[in-house]
Amino acid sequence: MKKILIEGGARLLGEVHISGAKNSVLPLIAATLLTDGVSIIDDSPWLSDVDIMCRVLTHLGGATTFENHKLFIDTSNIYTSEPPGELVRKMRASFLIMGPLLARTGLVKMCLPGGCAIGSRPIDLHLKGFEAMGAQISIGHGLIEAKAPRLYGARIYLDFPSVGATENLIMAATLAEGQTVIDNAAHEPEIIDLANMLNAMGANIKGAGTNTIRVEGVSSLAPAQHTVIPDRIEAASFLAMAAATGGELILNNVISEHLQPLTAKLLEAGVYLETGYDSIHILGNPEIQAVDIKTLPYPGFPTDAQAQFMALLSVARGNSVITETVFENRFMHALELAKMNADIAIDGNSAIVSGVSHLDGAIVQATDLRAGAAMIIAAQMARGVTEIQGIHHIERGYENLPEKLAQIGTRIKVVDD
Repeated sequence: MKKILIEGGARLLGEVHISGAKNSVLPLIAATLLTDGVSIIDDSPWLSDVDIMCRVLTHLGGATTFENHKLFIDTSNIYTSEPPGELVRKMRASFLIMGPLLARTGLVKMCLPGGCAIGSRPIDLHLKGFEAMGAQISIGHGLIEAKAPRLYGARIYLDFPSVGATENLIMAATLAEGQTVIDNAAHEPEIIDLANMLNAMGANIKGAGTNTIRVEGVSSLAPAQHTVIPDRIEAASFLAMAAATGGELILNNVISEHLQPLTAKLLEAGVYLETGYDSIHILGNPEIQAVDIKTLPYPGFPTDAQAQFMALLSVARGNSVITETVFENRFMHALELAKMNADIAIDGNSAIVSGVSHLDGAIVQATDLRAGAAMIIAAQMARGVTEIQGIHHIERGYENLPEKLAQIGTRIKVVDD
């Protein structure tokens, strides 16, 4: 089993190229199922989650090739709409193939999806939307079956602005008969990225990034070439690392607008930031000030950066309150940080983080993807050596992270027991 060893105390210096967004490339891969031919996704990261999604498409009859951060996907020969359960159970985003497959084939059979254990994250919003568009849904023995010889435009209200549900319903609606209107839609940049690719394929989508998205169904879509947006959560993680180590980094290939909720909190904490067109220059402050954080759907503070900022604030001057409003079980990393001398008290959906003078190296667990990033940040602040186990979670969402860290000064080793 692989694990990461980090010796703390190094100040991070240098430049980092931010990879393409994991949370964007996965729905983009799913969207290619709506076409018949070869689509190309430029600047795609190669992650374990991307590998799983490509393997799902291969099982369905597709073919994928990855070369120089270009992902070639051929969906000419899709012959089944039953993805393999052993892959679907590994990753929640695999459920994003349901909308495209339903629109393309009229029938989908798949098991309930897996992924990080950070709350229930129900799929009922997806299924209610499909039913509104005319699909018949049945669930039993851990399997979901959706039938729809034809999907029809509908007005759909999402009880919560779910990113996954918004993406799935947009994709299904592109080939539906008539207009679909999605109210209380998610605003995330990844939604806009998906809509841009679908429109390049010939879809008619308006309002992506707003509360209301309108999709006028078309008869068919064609393959397209599209460049995925930069990963704002990877960028957030490196910003937190620079702040935590008092380092100085330049992050290249970023969209600064996507990072405003994070940079605002870093400025409040006393960190120096300078944003350019596609870069951010950050200079850490040895004395981080406590700040309060409340996670919210975009454009609020992203839940996917909550763990990383908890690690940073564990050594801040004063007390910080972190309120998690998106997922109900996303403080498991607090227990791991406590092993390193962090002082964190959990009260319902809030964590009270009392800054300590220092963290100590320890053996800790990456309980999920972003918790893993938090452990890496904490390890770089800690005295001594930290051993991080469960790094398969980290590999799901960070491309070549040990190599990137070593290049900017982290004393890091990956060992295999």
